[in-house]
This record gives sequence, C-alpha cells and structure tokens, in this order.
Amino acid sequence: MKKWSSAFTSLAISYISIVLVIVLLLCSVFYIYFSSHYKEELRSRNQLILKNTAGTIEASVLQRVQQIYLEVSLKQTATLRLLAGASFQSNLSKVSSLQDMLQAEVASNSDIIQAVHLYSPGQQVMLSSLYGLKYNADQGTGAAFWMDWINGMGNNPLNSLWTETRWVPEDISSSVPGGSGSHLITYAHSYPFQSSGADSDLIIAIDVKESAIRAIMQNMMPPQYQSTFISGPSGSMMAGSDQAPMAQRAGYASSIAKAWTSPDEARSFSENINDTSYVISYQTLPSAGWKIFSAAPASLFYERWSVVQQLILGICLFTLVLGIGLSGILAKANYSPIKRLLGTIRDFTGPAPEQAMNEFKVIDSAFIRLNDKVSSLEDTLQASTPHIKQNLILNLLQNSTASEPMAIDPEFLGISLEHTHFCCLLLNTRGAYTHMSSTHIQTAMARITSQLEEIRFPGIRIIAEELPDKRIIGIVCAREASGDLVEQISQLMVSEGRQQFQMEVQLSQGRWVSAVADLHISYSEAQTLMKYAYFLPETVILNDRSLLERESSLDEIPQPALLKFKDKLQARKLDEIAAALEQLITPMREDRFPADYCHFILANTVFVYSDYLKSIRYKHPVHGHMDLYNEYIALSNILHFREWLLHSITAFIAETEKRNSDRALSTIEAAKQYIERHLSGDLSLDAVSSKVFISPKYLSKLFKEELGVTYTDYITGRRMEQAKRLLANNDMSIDQIAVTVGYGTTAYFIKRFKEMYGCTPGNYLRTVNEVQLLQAETSFG
Repeated sequence: MKKWSSAFTSLAISYISIVLVIVLLLCSVFYIYFSSHYKEELRSRNQLILKNTAGTIEASVLQRVQQIYLEVSLKQTATLRLLAGASFQSNLSKVSSLQDMLQAEVASNSDIIQAVHLYSPGQQVMLSSLYGLKYNADQGTGAAFWMDWINGMGNNPLNSLWTETRWVPEDISSSVPGGSGSHLITYAHSYPFQSSGADSDLIIAIDVKESAIRAIMQNMMPPQYQSTFISGPSGSMMAGSDQAPMAQRAGYASSIAKAWTSPDEARSFSENINDTSYVISYQTLPSAGWKIFSAAPASLFYERWSVVQQLILGICLFTLVLGIGLSGILAKANYSPIKRLLGTIRDFTGPAPEQAMNEFKVIDSAFIRLNDKVSSLEDTLQASTPHIKQNLILNLLQNSTASEPMAIDPEFLGISLEHTHFCCLLLNTRGAYTHMSSTHIQTAMARITSQLEEIRFPGIRIIAEELPDKRIIGIVCAREASGDLVEQISQLMVSEGRQQFQMEVQLSQGRWVSAVADLHISYSEAQTLMKYAYFLPETVILNDRSLLERESSLDEIPQPALLKFKDKLQARKLDEIAAALEQLITPMREDRFPADYCHFILANTVFVYSDYLKSIRYKHPVHGHMDLYNEYIALSNILHFREWLLHSITAFIAETEKRNSDRALSTIEAAKQYIERHLSGDLSLDAVSSKVFISPKYLSKLFKEELGVTYTDYITGRRMEQAKRLLANNDMSIDQIAVTVGYGTTAYFIKRFKEMYGCTPGNYLRTVNEVQLLQAETSFG
C-alpha cells in the first residue's frame, strides 16, 4: 500500500495522465485551429480588402466632397452672404455668376457629384447648379427631392449631415412614372462653417452619385465576395456593388444590426445566411459614419480539410506512444531532486509525522506555510503601490467615477477632512520632447512630482502626478480658496519645470472646486486654458478666464485675409507674404477666435502652401517632397509656426529664383551659339526663340536683363564685328560681305556700318589698306 502511495508512483501516474490530456488537447486544438484557421485567413484577407476599399471611398469621394464644400464656401463669400439676405433680388447678376460658379464646380467634379445647391432657410430660396433659382423651394414641384436634407439640417445640432440614398428622376417636374434618373446621396453643410444646421444662414448641399461609390466597390472587391454594400446608422442601404440593395438587405439584416450594435470600428464575424456559412466583414467610414460590408462564403478554404484530419490523427497517435515511454523516464529522473528537497525540509522542520505517508504531503505542508508569509507580503506591497494612486487620480480627473462608481479613499491620497477646496494646475512639458531623451524626461518628471509633494504650507496638501500625455498635474488641497496661494504654487511649479527641463514651460490654472468628486471640472478648465498656450507662448501662467469665453465664440477671420496669403504666395513676394501671414497670426493671438478654429485656419494655410508646391511640381533639392503637415504639427507654438513657414517659403523662393536664373543663362548661351553659326541667315526674334524653345518676348527680356543690350543691338553688333574681320582680310567685296553677314542689300549694310563705326565700309577698307602699306614700308626700310 505504501508503494502505491509513494511519490514515484504518483509521478508516473501524473505523467501518463498528462500525456493523455495533452494528446486529447492536441487533437482538440488541432481540430479547432485548423477548422477555424482558414476562416480566420478569409477574415483577415477580407478585412484588408475592405479596408483598402473603404480608404479609397473615403479619399476619392467623401473627403473630396468635403473639399468641394470648402471651395464653394471660400470662392464667393460675399455672394453667399448676399443670397442669405433679402436683398439678393436686387443683385440677380451676382446670383447668376454664383450659379455659373456652381455649374463649373459640378463640371470639374462630374465623376462623383450630380449637382450643388444653396438653400437660404430664412428666404426659403434655393439656387441650384441643375435647377436654377427657386423661390419657396420647400413647396411645389421637386420639393420632395431635397426636403430630406433641408429638414434634416433644420433639426441638426451639428454643422453637417449625409442623407440616405434616394432615387431622383432626371426631370423632377415630370408627373409620368418611370423614366431615367440617378441614385443620389446628399452632403449638406451649414454656412458659416461653425454654425449648427438649425442656426445656419445658408445650407450648401452637394448631390453625390451613388454610382461613383458603387464603381469603386466593383473595381476593388474580388468577384468571389458576393455582396458588398454600404449601410447607414438606420440600417438602410446607402450604396451597393450591384443594383439590388433591397434584396441584399433582406439577407443581411441581422448582420447589419450586429455591426451597428458593436463598439468596434472594423470587425469580421461568421453568419449563416440561407443555411450557408458566410464571413461578414465591415469597416467604418469616418467622414460619414457609414459602414461598408462584404460577405464571402466560408467554404472557400475547406477543400483540403480531410487531409488535415488524417494528419492530425497520425500526429496524436505518435504523441501518445512517445509520451507513455517518456513518462517512465521523467518520473525516475524527477524523483531524485524530490528526495533531496525532502531531506532539506526535514533538516529544518524535524521528522515528518506518522500520517505523512507521501513525500508530496510533506513538501506541500512546508510550501503552505511559506506561501502564507509571501501572500501577506504581497498584500502589503500591493496596498502601497503607486499605480493605484495614479489610476485613482486619473479616474477623478476624467470623472470615471460618475459612470463606474468606485470607492474613493481621500486619506489614501493624503487628503484630510480639513481640506474642503481643490484646484488643478496643469504643467505643459511638450517642448522637452525635441531636446531630451525619453529617459531624461521620465527622470525630470519624477523629480518634479516628488519635490512638489514635499512642499509644505499650513493646511495645504499638494498632490502631483504624471499624466499619460506627458504633462504634470498638480492638485492643490486647501482649507479655503485662495488666488494668492495658487499663484505662489504656480510660480514654484514653473520654476521647478524650468530647472529640470532647461527650457521655458507653461502652466494653466483651473478653478477652485469644493469637492474631490468635482476635480474633473477644474481639470477640464485647465485643459481648455492650456489649448491657448500654443497661441500665447510668452504667457507663462495661463489664468485669464476670458480665454474660456473664446471657446463658445462663432467669430471667423474675414475671408479676404484668408485668401490674401494664397494670392501673395502665387506672386512670390516675400515681404507681402510675411505681411499676409501676420494678418492671420495676429488676430489668433489677440482676438476672440476659438483655439480649434485657429488650428483649422493654420492647417488650411499649410495645405494651401503644400498644394501650391504640388501645382508647380516643386521638389526640395535635399529633402525631396516635404511632409509639411507633419512638420507643422510638431511645432510647439505659433511663433515657431510663423518662423518655420517663412523660412520654408524663403528657401522655396530662393531656390526657384536660382533655378530660373540658371535656366536663363543656359538659354542665352544657346541663343548666342546659334547666332554665331547663322549670322548670314534669318536671325529674327521669332526664328531664334523657336530654336531655343522659349517665347520671343521672353528671349528679348533675357537679353535686356542678362546682357544689358536689346536683342536687335546684339545681332547688329555681332554682324558688324564679323564684317570688320572680313574687311580686314581684304578677300571679299563689300557686296559679298553684306550677304555673308546677313544683309539683303548692300546699301542697308553700308548704312548700318556707318551708324556704328562713323565711316562707310569702303573708307574703313582704305584705312586698313593704308595701315597695312605703312607697316610694310616700315618693315622694308
């Protein structure tokens, strides 16, 4: 009986049991893995194809439509504002020019859009690129085809919406059923930009062709993916890869519902449709909030499943035989250290009691006692870990306790009952990323937080913590609210930040709150103030409450100021470009524009500059095509933005002028060589300019700017120089010389020669002969 209860027997039985369990698990895992592996492969490939298709639709259609809205809203701002007022009827010529602009916009983007409409809610007037000017647009013929987006924007707290797909006949005034038409999706956006749909002065609506989206899906999705379609939040079909969206909806209704209830932006899952297993994948289109779906039969990858089953069975049988043999070897090998361990335990604890028949029971008893001590130590360490403190502070700042109630122990954070007022101070250290390593930044932040918490004032407790965005939060706990106290602590935080990071830092102050649970209010206010640190880098401590009012402002920078930078950039006049840029930056720093709006304008300025460089195919001589947007978002404040943008534009203009100058010199040199070789031929400005591939006017300008003479004077000078050399040789007559240097008549040649040298060719020839004769006589004498 003792033999069967020994550790060796237990080990052998354990190993054999483990082998059996492993074999069973191996069979199960292989079966489950290979049965789902192919489906996972299908899901991954399907998801990748769908992601690429969604990205193409997003870039080629949705974002392009939003860009069309920006172009329409920026091109004729004055006329747009006129249409929103009652005085537009007295300026129908401007309205007509506005319609021409809309038609031109539709024509240039006819591959994706059908029409552009402008609707004034106050005047109930619509100007359409397709239907013209309509009064009382919400009534009468055709109103049903645009009332969906008019009503939707009228009740919309946001500034834009996308409608569902609808059928619009080619002739909206026809009462005959049927006929030709199009499936359209409308993108509507308020004007001005930041106003909500209900408060907008004007609604700009763009009809998007559903066929443009369907064409992308047909081109990018493989044929074995039987169904591809786009669904809106209501479950309706927005677009499909074929012409039967309603039939698709009946089969995939449950899949659509499952996708819209899921929090994931993209996902794949299995679904049985009509007794057939499919893999359904979807991807969210961020611009419109739609989801694009695709379905592929799961049976595509199960053809070799029977071979895999046989292979799994063979592997499992081999593993079973091998495992049983190894079990005996391992049991014997592992029993030796058990005996040594048992001897060590007995040396420390004494002989085992009689009831301890098995070696494992002795070892287990010893480890239970040791485990109790370790568990007690772990509990102590876990209670004191700083991660709990950090998570608790983050939950307080983010108000996570409102949605997920949790026990908050103020004493754990060092907050006593006497502390009844709290204030958040936010220290921005973003600029340190550019000149310090991550290790040094972490060390500096840890030093700041520890030194802040060591500050002692009567009745004051400071809690400092590093935030995930690499900022430092300081929570001031006091008996009463005190502005002087917050100012004093703010100066200490700024001073310590400068010392640790060796650079200027900025700090924002939240309001005082009277409860720990309201700390998120103070933190939110400090975050909002910190948004303006970008535009006020010289302000070390941000505590001006008027900055908070800018967040709700609807003011916009005048359109001429926005367009002036683009115009001056195209003119390439650096001083005027700098002045136009200053007219954008100064209002952002001094006026009441929201921070997000100002960042939008700055980003749009960078895009204007980038688009201009692309339009002229400019390529930096060292860096090639520059990623201007990523360079912009890496800048720490608006002054660095101004310096960076002007430096980039200055380098661009200098490089462009250098290239133009090099091309000009090369062109002049080619023209001069051609003139020297063809003095007797046609050297008219048109003839020579065609040989060097530039316009006659530009060639004439180059001669004047680079050589300081007119083109005609240069030709005459070269011909007269050649004529003088030929006369000096005395081998040709004056008539022959005139023809040789390109003059059709001898009389005109003599006239031009006399105008240049003050004598006729004959007189010049006699003078040359006399000089030569005199030289000959002198040499013989």
